[in-house]
Amino acid sequence: MRAIGIILAGGNSHRMKELCRKRAVCAMPVAGSYRSIDFALSNMTNSHIQKVAVFTQYNAGSLNEHLNSSKWWDFGRKQGGLYVFTPAVTAESNFWYRGTADAIAQNLSFLKNSHEPYVVIASGDCVYKLDYNKVLEYHIAKKADVTVVCKDMGPNENVERFGTIKMNEESRIEEFEEKPVVASSNTISCGIYVIRRRQLIEMIEKCEEEDRYDFVKDILIRYKTMKKVYGYKLKEYWRNIASVEDYFNTNMDFLKSETRDYFFRQYPDIYSKVDDLPPAKYNVGSHIRNSLISSGCIINGTVEDSVIFKKAFIGNNCYIKNSIILNDVYIGDNTHIENCIVESRDTIRTNSYHKGSDGIKIVVERNNRFVI
Repeated sequence: MRAIGIILAGGNSHRMKELCRKRAVCAMPVAGSYRSIDFALSNMTNSHIQKVAVFTQYNAGSLNEHLNSSKWWDFGRKQGGLYVFTPAVTAESNFWYRGTADAIAQNLSFLKNSHEPYVVIASGDCVYKLDYNKVLEYHIAKKADVTVVCKDMGPNENVERFGTIKMNEESRIEEFEEKPVVASSNTISCGIYVIRRRQLIEMIEKCEEEDRYDFVKDILIRYKTMKKVYGYKLKEYWRNIASVEDYFNTNMDFLKSETRDYFFRQYPDIYSKVDDLPPAKYNVGSHIRNSLISSGCIINGTVEDSVIFKKAFIGNNCYIKNSIILNDVYIGDNTHIENCIVESRDTIRTNSYHKGSDGIKIVVERNNRFVI
């Protein structure tokens, strides 16, 4: 293969509020039975990239558990495979990853010991499908130093939390602003980059010498005039889940049949770790409308326009509307939940009422499930 893959999965997002207390953003459950990092890993394996490194750091327990076997994404192979790197105390460094460039710098031996000419760097908190080979071919055709995958966002989208870019008619990037106060362009960077391996090693070593730690600010923005940095437009579905609203809206998108068809019924597939769970059980008196119910659930009440993750129990006479119920939640009888995200392994007591009136409400309840 012509490229190796790097997935940046170490970040902590304060915009995810309480949802980040237990897990990294890349381990957030999406669409019933997947996790956010599955999309980047599946794109890597579908693009025939056989050697992939995942850089984890913040709250990595749940993510490491998810990645404990690489066979689900077909990385269980003699040559290449899936590598998970967490920050380690070494003779040279005893720091955490201080930024995206620093994460690569601390694991530079992975790049130096590889022989593939190109590197595909992707972020683990985005939901999309992309053949990285097409980006690589575009990169070679343009004779680019760095290629950034970008997307035109709608006029009503809030683009200030992304990196915004402006390109000339040849698709060369002329302006690149990281999280601007007022965006001058509606084209955003998707956090996917293609770069020559030797060029990346050279740039990272220079950053390390100058105590610079951020890949976007200290490599892309600093070198955009000296190096040929091109943009590759992504036309298909792409969402980032690094805030509560984005996470909620991305999951709600999977209630639309065209989104489900695009991800799960069209080649190439999205893969995930498989749990041996029974199919969902709908008891007498349950009513389900326009919802996604995962394996292992038991439903007794009414569920409308919601996404219910694995092993959830919904009691009698409950009403769940426009909500996300994460894994292994027990909801007692006569409970009303609307416009909420219920944290995993919560126990919601009988006769509870939760409604997000001003935006999405995150419900975190630490009640004992079994009273002895």
